[in-house]
Amino acid sequence: MTRRTRILGMVAVGALALTACASQDSTDTATGTDTATDAATAERSGGTIRVAETNAFTSFNPAVGANNLDINSKVLGTMRSDFIYIDNELNIVQDESFGTYELVSEDPLTVTYTVNESSVWSDGNAIDRGDMLLQWAVRSGYFDGDDPEAGPTYFQYAGSTEGLGLTEMPEFDGEQTMTLTYSQPYVDWEIAFGLGDAMPAHVVAEQAGLADEAALVELLETATPGEPNEELQAVADFWNTGYVTNTMPSDESLLLSSGPMIVTDMVADQSVTLGLNESYGGDLAPQADEITVRFIGDAAATIAALRNGEVDIIAPQPTVDSVTEVQGIDGVTVLQGSQLAYDHIDLSFDSEVFADANVREAFLLTLPREQIVDRLIRPINENAEVVNSQLYLPSEGDLYTQSVEQNGSDAYAEVDIEAAQELLDGATPTVRILYNSDNPIRVDTFSLIQESASQAGFVIEDGGSPDWGSELGTGTYDASIFGWISSGVGNAGVPQLFSTTGGGNYSAYSNEEVDALASELMVTTDSDEAEGIKRQIDALLWGDAYGATFFQSPGLVVHSDDVQGVEYMPNQTGVWWNFWEWSLNS
Repeated sequence: MTRRTRILGMVAVGALALTACASQDSTDTATGTDTATDAATAERSGGTIRVAETNAFTSFNPAVGANNLDINSKVLGTMRSDFIYIDNELNIVQDESFGTYELVSEDPLTVTYTVNESSVWSDGNAIDRGDMLLQWAVRSGYFDGDDPEAGPTYFQYAGSTEGLGLTEMPEFDGEQTMTLTYSQPYVDWEIAFGLGDAMPAHVVAEQAGLADEAALVELLETATPGEPNEELQAVADFWNTGYVTNTMPSDESLLLSSGPMIVTDMVADQSVTLGLNESYGGDLAPQADEITVRFIGDAAATIAALRNGEVDIIAPQPTVDSVTEVQGIDGVTVLQGSQLAYDHIDLSFDSEVFADANVREAFLLTLPREQIVDRLIRPINENAEVVNSQLYLPSEGDLYTQSVEQNGSDAYAEVDIEAAQELLDGATPTVRILYNSDNPIRVDTFSLIQESASQAGFVIEDGGSPDWGSELGTGTYDASIFGWISSGVGNAGVPQLFSTTGGGNYSAYSNEEVDALASELMVTTDSDEAEGIKRQIDALLWGDAYGATFFQSPGLVVHSDDVQGVEYMPNQTGVWWNFWEWSLNS
């Protein structure tokens, strides 16, 4: 059984729209059916389905900041069960075949989680107290010191600890029921805790040198928060780095799965093969026997692989050429729509060149944002517009408009070379820009910025790299062009990206007022008050010349007509949101 609930009053995660985006000439639409029930009752088709993905797999732990890539999350998503998943209408769907959760009290906010006895890891170990306690420790930041610079800082979690940081040490009733009590109301309580990216506690314990999972539980229940602890550091060190690999690990414990599928083969930078997890007993049983994921960075090569029958599902970079080409292929279905994503440029606040606010403002004044949208996006979506908010997207209608009217983004509405030169006062700063050199949209965006900024006196260095993701936050560049994409639910992305200690704050941005507002946002349950707080943060970001936003990203999915069950999804999960429903025609 599953229960679907619609989450209301939500606006942003990772500064992205949460409302479903209108389809842009889509040839297919979501059905809105109860997917888990359908999957459980349908007859299996068997066979192998082949998917092309742009980025190469790097780690089984995408919850680590350095490994927070979409491909890692997509692969792990097939290997983890959880209390919930998000469907393509941005509903929270409970998977009661794994476990349940219950809001016990609103004052104080108290939530109880119970994992079913039938839910186990693929080696037969129960999913229980150790797994939940370790996951809570990671997501809460409970053991970290109050001063991030002084330490200790244990788990390098990519998300925000604002939510579970409000909880006390969990209480347990038996080994599989955990209760969390919050010190304050928390707006995202329903998605604050989950096991969808959890690492098996018994494996982490062994790899960290502890006797067993029971020893890890004892450690977590007795260690003193904020104080150095060698055993806890060893646990965190393995959690942070132990799952990094792009080849089949010799230690099979790194491959353990609690979900429908498990990795059976890996070829470095080329492919990952997923087979059925024979220990899985939940409702989301896959229709196919196997899914092979091929990593193809070039859009033309991806389309050619589909045309030649080498892959069945692709999601190439939408460009005029790629859209035109896929629409001319026989025997495929083309799905188009907006993504819960936007492209942007962030300035590095730990960069010497951008330590000066005048230089930051001057640089933003040179950005040809209208030209970028007009040349790169409007040929695909004629209604595309420049995004003028760090927290909202145009698809959010009045919420977006209200914020833009007061956030100060109009100061950078047009390129103003003269004003930029006045701010530079004869200086010729060198700016190194990081971006994905394998992404044609980002390559063209960089070129347009380079051409414009040079007119004001900036010396623009090309920092393009196919490994751009691993360089984020390393201090090796002055500005970065990339995109954020959201899950489509909740508000935790705001502190994640813009708070001083946020796991996604790769810009070293720090504003005490933003920190305070972001913390206040997460305990504000009144939706109107929450929107007011976000509008304040939006204005502060533009006032600090944090960076600039470009456009809401278009999405493109193409699949062979031999594959059924593929549905468009605007969030970061993409088509993988219902991989268990994919089937091959007999």
